[in-house]
Amino acid sequence: MQGIIIGGILAFITFQILARAYVTQVNGWTTIYGCGEPGNGILLRGACGAIFPGPINVPEEAMYWHTNKDDAAQKLSGQHDYIMHFPAGQLPPNNAFWSLTLGDSRNHFVSNPINRYSVGDRSGLVPNADGSVEIYIQNAAPAGHESNWLPAPPGDFILWLRVYLPGKAILDGQYKVPAVAQAQ
Repeated sequence: MQGIIIGGILAFITFQILARAYVTQVNGWTTIYGCGEPGNGILLRGACGAIFPGPINVPEEAMYWHTNKDDAAQKLSGQHDYIMHFPAGQLPPNNAFWSLTLGDSRNHFVSNPINRYSVGDRSGLVPNADGSVEIYIQNAAPAGHESNWLPAPPGDFILWLRVYLPGKAILDGQYKVPAVAQAQ
């Protein structure tokens, strides 16, 4: 019996190591290319399931990224204010829509005074004069930037970026999701 338990523990640890081999991390964001593709093998399917709970579409239909860390590799927390800066012309390329969703540390929606749980290309984000877009991720409303505010809880949280019918730059791995930076 002891051998079975030890074997199970070793198998779990081995799977966690192998799953990380499929992960791509850029600017603190994690994704896996190839999730949802039929016939991509049990290890890749398992890695996708471990990283992205819930149903996963084929990459041509949707791509997913998540993070719980800022650009300094610190846990995201509502104790700090963050900005996600998209340079002009660098919003996620897509042929449908994209959204940035916030969840608490257990990945549940967070009650907030404006009932906003995500922002995206259909949220009425207001660009800066140079065409760039900044999303303000913080607990209190940012003065003068409420339209670009994604309310955060007072504690730790997770961000998910989803892009539907992603553009070629995403599918080819050329698009880099911008880092989440602590506001100065």
